[in-house]
Amino acid sequence: MGAVLRLSALSPNIKDRLDFSCAIFDARGRLCAQAAHIPVHLGSMAYAMADLVSGREWAAGDLLVVNDPYLGGTHLPDVTVVAPVFREKDLMGFAVTRAHHANIGAHSPGSMPVSTHLEQEGLVIAPTLLKREGRWQIPLCRRLAGLPEEQGNSQPPMENLRFGDFAAQASACEAGARRLSELALVLPDLEQAFDALNTYGEKRARARIAALPDGEYRFEDVMDDDGQGQQDIVIALSLRIEGDSAFLDFTGTADQVAGNINCPLSVAAAAAYYCFRCLMDDDVPACDGLFRPIGLYAPEGCLLNARRPSAVAAGNVETSSRVVDVVLGALAQAAPDAIPAASQGTMNNVAMGAAGEQGWDYYETMAGGAGAHAGGAGLSAVHTHMTNTLNTPIESLESHYPLRVLEYRIRHGSGGAGVFCGGDGLVRELEFLAEAQVTLLTDRRRSAPWGLAGGKNGAVGENRHNGRLLPSKTGFAARVGDRLLVASPGGGGYYDTKRK
Repeated sequence: MGAVLRLSALSPNIKDRLDFSCAIFDARGRLCAQAAHIPVHLGSMAYAMADLVSGREWAAGDLLVVNDPYLGGTHLPDVTVVAPVFREKDLMGFAVTRAHHANIGAHSPGSMPVSTHLEQEGLVIAPTLLKREGRWQIPLCRRLAGLPEEQGNSQPPMENLRFGDFAAQASACEAGARRLSELALVLPDLEQAFDALNTYGEKRARARIAALPDGEYRFEDVMDDDGQGQQDIVIALSLRIEGDSAFLDFTGTADQVAGNINCPLSVAAAAAYYCFRCLMDDDVPACDGLFRPIGLYAPEGCLLNARRPSAVAAGNVETSSRVVDVVLGALAQAAPDAIPAASQGTMNNVAMGAAGEQGWDYYETMAGGAGAHAGGAGLSAVHTHMTNTLNTPIESLESHYPLRVLEYRIRHGSGGAGVFCGGDGLVRELEFLAEAQVTLLTDRRRSAPWGLAGGKNGAVGENRHNGRLLPSKTGFAARVGDRLLVASPGGGGYYDTKRK
């Protein structure tokens, strides 16, 4: 599925950066298999898919599309396409893709605005059929392409760049559905096999959690700001390990804010699931059973369980990264040798472009430093934790967009000091060859990635426009010849250098 999506997508965001994920679910919406794609996509799908697919009359050839964060999505650019899988007339499961679309119709290019309301962030797609029994729903196709619905014809606008990526997702889902349908024909006990897989996954997860000492472990960290004036926004966790189960209580977390770092509970769940998955051996299957021993609560209306229509564009990318830091910080008290220091703690979101007939949309997340650990130094210049994408290669970036890359290097010395040093971040400087509207959604510009066991903190990041220091979340108009520099944070160090 991932290969089909990558090779048929049109945008660099999907075909070069690989900002997409693919997974298989059973007929009840329980995760059965996933590709090694993006944790925030996959964990949130695992959390929300059962509610999304239940209570619907599915038919062969249907394709469902949705991006509503409050109905199983994450943020609006991440669009989910779901294909049901049948064996004759029996529903066997679902093939699912989720991909990040750089243009989902937001008020600013790149569809990652400094927003205060969900509607400012682009087109909100409630669960809707993109195909009904194999037939494209042309008005919706044209709407997704940003075209007038009433001028449609009998064919979807395949030549349209925006719709081309939706068509690629559809193809990937249909490829997965065909393969799973073929498997169902030769394996009459496929449903029992799914059940057995999840039972085994649960057994392995419970065994790993049972190896942790019982107790209650508390940790808290902060988001720098919400882009609307509120700073040092607390995420608090009380983690209880009891036997072979874990419960995460985020009571004490700040209320939802005016800016767009809020997130639905599914995103917080994805971050928590990811942290526990990292504790397990590589051969443990990524399935619904892994998450059954893990309970989670966040008060309704708080930063991690926001109410509609709170803005959420940065919650999926920035707040999820901080939830990982908080969960790992608590787990480090229970399993100190198994948990690394904090990694960069941000995805360094850069979005830009221009409107009009010759308009363009560019979006990228930037790598940074990984936290050091008991076994060695952190990696430098890597995407960490909740993102698992690549960079846009310089050749692709410069051929698709009116930009020139002036500098792209490792930010030496940005990793935290220690017996094992944190990984270093990156420096990337762009020159604008055309006017553009730019949005930055970043974090760890005030609060540094923390070290462990006496290791020092990593360096905070920086954003600069023509040398002038910028806030962590901001938008501005760039003119021809302007320069944008983003320096990503380093990871935290491990062990005090004076440790004997």
